[in-house]
Amino acid sequence: MFVANIVFQGPASLTVDGKGRIAMPARHRELLSAMGVSQLTVTKNPEGCLMIFPRPAWEGFRDRVMALPMEASGWKRVFLGNAMDVEIDGTSRILIAPELRASAGIERSVMLLGMGSHFELWDAERHAAHEALVLKSDMPDSLKTFSF
Repeated sequence: MFVANIVFQGPASLTVDGKGRIAMPARHRELLSAMGVSQLTVTKNPEGCLMIFPRPAWEGFRDRVMALPMEASGWKRVFLGNAMDVEIDGTSRILIAPELRASAGIERSVMLLGMGSHFELWDAERHAAHEALVLKSDMPDSLKTFSF
């Protein structure tokens, strides 16, 4: 059963094995298990990483994307046309398809980030460069009045 208030957060430095699999960290595996989820959906993120959704969260995201108007058909193709369902195997690994790994520049060292309802999977070097760029950029107006 899906538990709506579960939030995934935090980084995990992982290694992609020779077959293109990553091991889901124990803290996330436990939350997924509590949700009764063993199936995930992996798709592209326009920022250069992959998004990994627990199936219930994917269904909500997918439905919102499908409802977009025709002018967004290219983005529908990016998100839906590249989506792949994967199972968490008996040793808590998930397979990342070669096409998706290539699109995100993923080869061996990766960062898995908990992003609330889903995860992002980044090539480790690409993540470090992206984060450095974000930290050097101007803070968006929506964060300027945010209390830390």
